[in-house]
Amino acid sequence: MFQKANRSNTLSGLLFVALFAMSASYIAQFEWMKRLGMSPLIVGILLGMFYANTLRHKLPKEWEAGLFFSTKTLLRAGIVLYGFRVSFQEIAHVGMMGIVVSVGVVASTFLIGYVVGTKLLKLDRDTTILTSVGSSICGAAAVLATEPVVKGEAYKSTVAVSTVVLFGSIAMFLYPFIYQLGLVPLSPEMMGIYIGGTVHEVAHVVAAGNAISEEVAQSAVIVKMIRVMMIAPFLILLGLWLAKTSTKSRGKTAVAIPWFALYFIGVAGFNSLHWVPSEIVANINALDTFLLTMAMSALGMETHVQKFKNVGMKPLYLAGILFAWLIFGGFYIVKLSLMV
Repeated sequence: MFQKANRSNTLSGLLFVALFAMSASYIAQFEWMKRLGMSPLIVGILLGMFYANTLRHKLPKEWEAGLFFSTKTLLRAGIVLYGFRVSFQEIAHVGMMGIVVSVGVVASTFLIGYVVGTKLLKLDRDTTILTSVGSSICGAAAVLATEPVVKGEAYKSTVAVSTVVLFGSIAMFLYPFIYQLGLVPLSPEMMGIYIGGTVHEVAHVVAAGNAISEEVAQSAVIVKMIRVMMIAPFLILLGLWLAKTSTKSRGKTAVAIPWFALYFIGVAGFNSLHWVPSEIVANINALDTFLLTMAMSALGMETHVQKFKNVGMKPLYLAGILFAWLIFGGFYIVKLSLMV
């Protein structure tokens, strides 16, 4: 009887989160929201944050299990299904250049972020990692994927996502503007690689690329998908590194390998076989977006404004520094890739 009540409460919490995700999906379809590059994931976390700071105290405590399930189980399922958005053929299309740019941007941005965040700004490790990952890999989705590995508090993920929203939105308008002014001496294909290699969110990449041309958008999205694929090896290395550092400091020996990251690679490999009809893949991607939107909404519900005050402006400073690196450092990484 007790277990049945628990399942019922968890289901009630899940349905409550799903209601927010449905609202976020609907709002994200507005044309002006699309122009801003506001994906359902971003809208979901904003709605969740609004609820957290207004009516959260009225949520039945028993329903919190549904929120927890959304931020853990649904999140991992969403990351695994994200593999249906990637294929190895897309990587082959842009060749070694796209891979070099992606690896160079991800590695350099994360390392710079970690050093600046922990050493110069004296930020806590979890907030530093999450903020750096959001800038270096693929925005909100990368933050969501990394949160279970670092085991950070929910509000830290929200802080990291907020920096993605801010600087990703700026990049979406800035890149086409400086290109049209002739300030970026790159061919359309190279400009696409530059955008895909340095802009935060997939939605921001699509918007920025299409604002210039279809050719730019195509190469930008492919390179962006390579960065998305790097979530898996990155999380495995991060899990090994965190296990090693915790072994030194606390005497722990467990290695927290994020198995969902390996499943992500497996799904991407399966998707590369093209055995599943494109219509079904489109439906899977729609389901995946909804699951990730639920996870983001639930994360937002766990984020109170008071926790932001405790963090201060340092995550914003860190994200701003990384944004400058992505613009200037990313440009030179693209130029150097021409030599490969």
